[in-house]
Amino acid sequence: MTTLTAAGALLPVKVRARRPVPVMLAGGFLALVVVAALFAPLLAPYAPDAVDLSASLAGTSPDHLLGTDTSGQDLLSRVLYGARSSLLAPLALLALAALLGITMGTVAAWYGGWVDTLLSRVTDVMYAFPGLLFVVLVIAVFGDGLTTSVVAMGLAYAPTIARYTRSLALSERSKPYIDAYRVQGMGGARICVRHLVPNLSGALVGYLVVLFGEGLMSLATLSYLGFGAGSPSIDWGLMVQEGQDAVVQGALLPALVPGTAIAAVVVAFNIVGVWVSDRLGQGR
Repeated sequence: MTTLTAAGALLPVKVRARRPVPVMLAGGFLALVVVAALFAPLLAPYAPDAVDLSASLAGTSPDHLLGTDTSGQDLLSRVLYGARSSLLAPLALLALAALLGITMGTVAAWYGGWVDTLLSRVTDVMYAFPGLLFVVLVIAVFGDGLTTSVVAMGLAYAPTIARYTRSLALSERSKPYIDAYRVQGMGGARICVRHLVPNLSGALVGYLVVLFGEGLMSLATLSYLGFGAGSPSIDWGLMVQEGQDAVVQGALLPALVPGTAIAAVVVAFNIVGVWVSDRLGQGR
């Protein structure tokens, strides 16, 4: 942008960059969710498993701000406690998937040749199965439960991360600084660990943040279907499943409250993830 002076010269005028309001709101919301999960025992008005049949399916009130479920359990308390497993499980899933995917993608891009072909074929075979179907097959063999679901989903997400990492690493590998380190006698593993992968961190972190939201949604879906967390665990997906019977009785809150929490957190992670990828990936 320019402005005209009295002498007719054009001078640049700095334009103040707009603040990413959606990103700030999403980040603030996620921070509140994390704090709520950490301090759930202090913030929850009731114990998450406290039963009060006289208050079954109660609506919003000063005593129960978000209402109660069929057993009279306070929904606000259960959502706060449920945030713990609903956030920790996707984190574990992503850690496993990132470890496998980034390693496979980097090795394939660095060595090329038959190594790239072999690892690409492995990821293609894994990628051919729909993630949910693969997880159901794993659960059928090893049994259900949250741990099995996390491991299975981690394996299902690894090929996606591997492909993305490989495409980034192939581009980064051709840059002059890589050849400079080679000339200095630095080994391939050291170059990858200390220089190549860190230079991909911007795009990778943003991508993983988005996948975190997807992982949360996937695990919630498994819990809803009965393959993930089970009673007496407190999990948002399980809460939706337990609350669906109340919908038939005209009470929407038992399913709506945890469902809204899932949707809001997933959307927030997507907004933050895209922004992080754009900002941290600008230097590539």
